[in-house]
Amino acid sequence: MAEYPESVLTKNRKGETEVRNLISSGTFVKYNYLDPETGRPAERGKFSIITRDKSGRQEHYFMIPVKGNRFLSITESVEKERHVWDSKNKKAVNV
Repeated sequence: MAEYPESVLTKNRKGETEVRNLISSGTFVKYNYLDPETGRPAERGKFSIITRDKSGRQEHYFMIPVKGNRFLSITESVEKERHVWDSKNKKAVNV
């Protein structure tokens, strides 16, 4: 068995030791959904996260709240250009 530094080891729910292993790194964008008439958040806390790795590949994680402070995540590849509203600067920005 390979040796890992203590800082990358964790315990799962069963108490078994696991290694946190990097798959990719890069940047991300998190956004929620607003009602265009009122400007208030639409639906009950749903949001999306789009990750971009260093090669430019993007994945979209659509996060839907469910019971118990948990989220259902639906994942898809991002194939089209996507824009979000930047309310601070009052303009659409490319994700």
